[in-house]
Amino acid sequence: MNVSEGASYAAAGVDIEAGDRAVELMKEWVAKATRPEVVGGLGGFAGLFDATALTSYRRPLLATSTDGIGTKVAIAQKLDKHDTIGFDLVGMVVDDLVVCGAEPLFMTDYICTGKVVPETIAQIVKGIAEACVEAGTALVGGETAEHPGLLEPDEYDVAGASTGVVEADEVLGAERVRAGDVVVAMASSGLHSNGYSLVRHVFFNRARWTLDRVVPELGMTLGEVLLTPTRVYAKHCLELIAELNGDVEGDAKPLHAMSHITGGGFAANLARVIPEALSVRIDRSTWAPAPIFGLVGLLGDVALPELEKTLNMGAGMVAVLDPSSADAAIAELASRDIPAWVCGEVTATPGGTVALEGTYAK
Repeated sequence: MNVSEGASYAAAGVDIEAGDRAVELMKEWVAKATRPEVVGGLGGFAGLFDATALTSYRRPLLATSTDGIGTKVAIAQKLDKHDTIGFDLVGMVVDDLVVCGAEPLFMTDYICTGKVVPETIAQIVKGIAEACVEAGTALVGGETAEHPGLLEPDEYDVAGASTGVVEADEVLGAERVRAGDVVVAMASSGLHSNGYSLVRHVFFNRARWTLDRVVPELGMTLGEVLLTPTRVYAKHCLELIAELNGDVEGDAKPLHAMSHITGGGFAANLARVIPEALSVRIDRSTWAPAPIFGLVGLLGDVALPELEKTLNMGAGMVAVLDPSSADAAIAELASRDIPAWVCGEVTATPGGTVALEGTYAK
């Protein structure tokens, strides 16, 4: 048999040199997303983090979370803009940790693509690193995988995981929630990173809109709105917890629980931190969702219950706390440029349910 050229990894579609080039391009960004506890740099088989600081905890609990960006990556790929979706990844991961009071310590990412384009990979990592800086967590490593034949050359997906720590007797959650507590909502920056399968179906399949369409109601193009980065709440929430609960002992701590409003919407996510013996009433009239939410409903003829169980409707994080601390919490968040407001209350009605009542403000 006469074989002119043997098979190779490159001929199969995997370019190792491109991967090495991507690592070189991302190094400067990863170097900025660090903490004093990080040991070493990129290039090892595992990221190292000095856990000596945990010895100062009375009973440290490690918390872990993992997530991806979802189909929002399709918007980034169509716009050829890849340096903002890192905020979506980091926000989806670290803000799941902070709801129990955990400080996110470090994060790793995983990027798989049909073809490694070093500049694109570096831009994705740039966004992840910048979001890690905003969250106060370290980016200690990651993996880039080339999957020719499984993904198209310009396709990719991104996922990540983070580990955090919280003192055992300071964990926030349903067991702290009491009747009479109020619910303080924190404004989202937009759609964040949930519900994009519905959003893309409405705008592209039903309405036949294009990403470069200027939408007067939105004040920008559709693409700019859909690619708006997720707001990362972690550091702000940790500082709010420290401000309200830091010097207070035991059950007197006023901030009782938090909920990250992601897939499943406001009611389903808040219900995860409400005990069976209590329920919550949310007053829609206390806020006006951004126009993008109304457009999804209008153009897709999407019923309100469907919108509310899919999208965050303008509130990306909520805190459940003693009413005496509500004003302080809102002021603290405002000082961090996070609009917040009292949107509901905890009642003594059994069931562990969350009911949204009234009509949204205009």
